[in-house]
Amino acid sequence: MGKIYVSMVGAVNEDVVTMIARHVRGMFGFEVEMYTSFPDPDYAFEESRRQFSSALMLQNLARVRPPDAAKFLAITEADLFIPMVTFVYGQAQLAGKAALVSLARLSQEFYGLPPDKELKMRRARKEAAHELGHTFGLVHCHDRSCLMSLSTEVLQIDVKSEDFCRSCWIVLEEELTELRKETKKNKILEFRR
Repeated sequence: MGKIYVSMVGAVNEDVVTMIARHVRGMFGFEVEMYTSFPDPDYAFEESRRQFSSALMLQNLARVRPPDAAKFLAITEADLFIPMVTFVYGQAQLAGKAALVSLARLSQEFYGLPPDKELKMRRARKEAAHELGHTFGLVHCHDRSCLMSLSTEVLQIDVKSEDFCRSCWIVLEEELTELRKETKKNKILEFRR
């Protein structure tokens, strides 16, 4: 089925990224491999907003992703935005290969509160799985407890589950089945060459 590669963009706590990689492996059943880290995304910085364009970063990630990647997930501490909203926790190519998650607003410190490492880790797991869900074709779910529900504030991340609802799992399983078939077909073609 290929691999899911996980990468860091800019300075990111490696413990968080390692935890995300383990979580992704367990949740999606793919081999997960750490990939090259990338420097700070200065090319995506918008001075007037003091934030980074997630669209520009996602375009760049799609260009530099490993050719054998089933999915490519990048983690950053950069505070992300898209033009029509104040911020985003992440962005992904719907039914594509690249996804991006920002840890910036997942820390309690961002809100002037005491640090809570476990809470940040839980939020990071949820957001990573949510964005990867989009790459598998999942859209935002109306079930507020589902991992695929839209989060426009951090408390919405906190109240949703670390799992997909039954409907989203059905869609995800269909996509995973198709990927398995495609991988098997490609292996047969390579063997025949």
